[in-house]
Amino acid sequence: MFADARAYERFMGRWSSLVASKLVDFAHTPARGRLLDVGSGTGALAFAVASKHPAAQLVGIDPSKEYVAYAQSQNRFGNRVSFEVGDAQKLRFADASFDACLSLLVFNFIPDPSKALSELRRVTKPSGSITAAVWDYGDGMKMLRMFWDAVVSVDPTAEKADEKNMPLCRSGELARLWRQSGLENVDEQAIEIKTRFDSFKDYWDAFLLGQGPAGAYVRKLAPEKVAALRADVKRRVSPASDRQSFTLPARVWAVRGSVRGPR
Repeated sequence: MFADARAYERFMGRWSSLVASKLVDFAHTPARGRLLDVGSGTGALAFAVASKHPAAQLVGIDPSKEYVAYAQSQNRFGNRVSFEVGDAQKLRFADASFDACLSLLVFNFIPDPSKALSELRRVTKPSGSITAAVWDYGDGMKMLRMFWDAVVSVDPTAEKADEKNMPLCRSGELARLWRQSGLENVDEQAIEIKTRFDSFKDYWDAFLLGQGPAGAYVRKLAPEKVAALRADVKRRVSPASDRQSFTLPARVWAVRGSVRGPR
């Protein structure tokens, strides 16, 4: 579902880089110290932190060796930023070895998010922060919302595949998980961005790359069903022509909490 780093960049990279910068501001990450990026993917969040905080040291972990290799190939920050294969549910790092932890657009894909958050608490220093964000798949991520609405219109049996059914993507769900895990000073906010598409083709072709649940769904369809879906999606996007540019909004739910400090 997420294996080809370059295809992911074509599908979601234009969004994740914009969110990453805003998430760093929301996270109030320390300007120096050692920070962990969980589910670092192609490196957008780690690079955003490194750009804003020149004295910080970043370690990114991701279960995909392809993503790790791609992120390393894009790394212009030298030894300050590194990436390695790792599982958020079983971190190799010692207790209290990071000043803060961050995660961008992946917590809803972790099989056991509670276990992963417990691991992040373990490796974060007392009073350090843990911050994450996931897409609002129900309504706020218009690129995907229009796609899935068209899917269900064309094939009502596909409703269960709609990403709006994913966990942690609704208001309050991340904050509830953070509080249930014992984090303090929990704050959840919506972060909104917009991105531009050069044409409907620029928008649609990303769905043909097999990335994420949407791409995986399209890849299973027969050519005539792909054509029918494309027509329905285009009707919803409604550009005047295949050559007209347009802008779509997106929203993530971001949460920040701190590890209990000394009493």
